[in-house]
Amino acid sequence: MKQFSSKHSIQILAHLLKEYGIFNIVISPGSRNAPLAIHFSETDEFNCYSIVDERSAGFVGLGMAKSEKLPVAVTCTSGSASANYYPAVTEAFYQNVPLLVLTADRPLDYVDIFDGQTIRQKDLFHQHSYGDFQLLEDDRENADEENFGIIKKAIELCFEKQGPVHINIPLTEPLYDLVSEFPFYPTVEKTIRQKKYELPSNLVAEWNVSKRILILVGTREYSEELQMQLSQLVKNHSAVILTEATSNLDNDKFFSHIDRYIFSFSEEDCRTYAPDLLITVGQNVVSKKVKQFLRKAHPKGHWHIDEVWQPDTYFSLTQKIEIQPEAFFGKLLNFVKLEPHAYFNLWDVLRDKRDAKHLEYCANTSFSDFKLFEVLSLKIPQNYHVHISNSSAIRYAQLFDFQKFRIHCNRGTSGIDGCTSTAMGYAMRSANPTLLITGEVSFFYDINGLWNQYIPPYTRIIIFNNGGGDIFKIIPGPSSTNALDEFILTKHHRNAELLAKNFGFSYTKVDDEDTLLRVLDNFFKPDAKPKILEVDTAEIENAEILKGYFEFLS
Repeated sequence: MKQFSSKHSIQILAHLLKEYGIFNIVISPGSRNAPLAIHFSETDEFNCYSIVDERSAGFVGLGMAKSEKLPVAVTCTSGSASANYYPAVTEAFYQNVPLLVLTADRPLDYVDIFDGQTIRQKDLFHQHSYGDFQLLEDDRENADEENFGIIKKAIELCFEKQGPVHINIPLTEPLYDLVSEFPFYPTVEKTIRQKKYELPSNLVAEWNVSKRILILVGTREYSEELQMQLSQLVKNHSAVILTEATSNLDNDKFFSHIDRYIFSFSEEDCRTYAPDLLITVGQNVVSKKVKQFLRKAHPKGHWHIDEVWQPDTYFSLTQKIEIQPEAFFGKLLNFVKLEPHAYFNLWDVLRDKRDAKHLEYCANTSFSDFKLFEVLSLKIPQNYHVHISNSSAIRYAQLFDFQKFRIHCNRGTSGIDGCTSTAMGYAMRSANPTLLITGEVSFFYDINGLWNQYIPPYTRIIIFNNGGGDIFKIIPGPSSTNALDEFILTKHHRNAELLAKNFGFSYTKVDDEDTLLRVLDNFFKPDAKPKILEVDTAEIENAEILKGYFEFLS
């Protein structure tokens, strides 16, 4: 016989999660959240996952939500456990990933009296969440009715904002009282708001008089509809469209390797290639150079299109268009003129020149991090969904043809802390095999991302181990200080072999190009275990090879 929590607040919470189709629950162990763990795990509709480390669990939930494009609930015990969710909450906030954060808490009057595992949990995430709610304890007057309304509002906000929402749940002892039956709770009238959009006529006029239209697409999920719409806009060379690997768009007429084209722009080049109308879509862009270029460009008009975020990244924002890009471009295409402009040809000539030099440099480059990414862009099977860690990994990927894959990267806050956990969470709910490409510092930092019994056997991880945070040899500044090796780069001699064995992964290590090419095909073949391939480039001057690349392009 199944047994459920006797806590009405938890019964109502579970009922409403089912009503809204939220079935994936990431549970970290503890006593204060035991009523949630018991109730969810005993309820047939829920898929429950036990992840011990709350910091990792938050990112696992984020990865699962990205995979299914639906909210995922994460729940933990009270005290510092809840604070460990914070890195994942900030990432979900800036990426707009729907994460429902359920923190169990001590009773309200236990706060600040030095009771165990008790901190100020109410509004803990208020600066990086779209809503902060606190339930009433069961013995409070009208608690059931109040809690029903609070939870409903929180869930709908999570759907509307597509971002993290926090529900703090004070629970009095006893925590382990169980029931085999519980009251009937009514069905819900869903009131999630849907935005409607009418295209202002002045935007059509501004498009039609603009001769130099530049569309920059930042980080976003793949959208077939947006891909088709933007393809229409460039069909007759009406606009220049710059994309990154994280834009998840692919068309031969899109300019998909921004740094390859603009890295060496002079002041005169910035004026030559500047747009008069800039349209930005999506969120964070990886390229620092494109930010510098567009901040110098001072376009007459800058429209940003996003339901939630309207950042003035380029200090020129003139139109905040608070709607999904698909809805906006669907309207725009009905009214604007799609005439060819010389501006596209200007960029196209630049592309041809830089692409030719890119191929020439690649043909003469020896084994290195740079060469690894060139090889991977050619060898990864098309059906893989690819997660790329932050720092140098995503920057290398920008230089090669990764736009043909579904690409994911935690660019909300651009941290290395949860890249592995996010990828593993994604793999747990994805119908496609998942590949994580990561630097070794990011991988070692998030080791607990592998402390997870649900990782599918078709998951793959490629670690490029250059002996430290090589990004700090690439960016200007750190190399000029004596603190580089120990305190910034964190030079080391570790590898992942024993970690792979400990977590049940098969492991292969390579340190030359011939061996890499020989093992890659087999690496992607099905197996009973997930696999790690470690590529050792620690003895190679990777930073010099990358710097040489940009000098050669100039």
